[in-house]
Amino acid sequence: MRIALNVLLIIVSLGMIASVLFQSSKSAGLSGVFGGAQTFFSKKKGLDDFLAKLTVVFAVLFVILAIVLTSFYS
Repeated sequence: MRIALNVLLIIVSLGMIASVLFQSSKSAGLSGVFGGAQTFFSKKKGLDDFLAKLTVVFAVLFVILAIVLTSFYS
């Protein structure tokens, strides 16, 4: 059981890393500071919205699995 949960934790970790890296950046350097209000108030569409939700799912799964595995080892 522990081995399966450890493997699942590794898969969830890699999925969370990939979903964060595939998201597009919201600002590009110093120009993003001044033009950031436009992107802040605009709606996210398509792939960025899906990746943001997927990142939240992976993060919640990661925390739950980490807590479960911690309880197994203590």
